[in-house]
Amino acid sequence: MNETLGVIFIVIGVGFDFFGCLGLLRLPDVYNRLQAATKCVTLGTCSILFGLILYKGFGPAGIKAVLCIIFLLLTSPVAAHALARGAHKSGVKLCKGSVCDKYEEDKK
Repeated sequence: MNETLGVIFIVIGVGFDFFGCLGLLRLPDVYNRLQAATKCVTLGTCSILFGLILYKGFGPAGIKAVLCIIFLLLTSPVAAHALARGAHKSGVKLCKGSVCDKYEEDKK
C-alpha cells in the first residue's frame, strides 16, 4: 500500500516538475518564470521526496528526504523573493499583460 502511494506521489511530483519547466520556457518575463520555478521546486520536488519516503520507508534514505524537504521549503520561497526583488531593483520591466506592480507602489 505504501509503495503504491509512494509511486503516486512520485508521478505527481514529476508532473509538477514537467509543467514547471514548461512554464520556464513559455512564460513572458522573469517574474512569471520565477513563480513557475518556485512552484515546480516546492510542489514537484517535495512531492517526489515524500513519495520516496513512502516507497523506501523511514530509513536512511527517508531521513535524508525529510531533511531535503525541510531545506527546500525554507530556501525556495526566500530565494525566489530575493531574485524577484533584485530583478526589480536592477530595472527589469514586467510584461505588458501585468496588472500591477506592488514593488513600485511601495516606493511611493
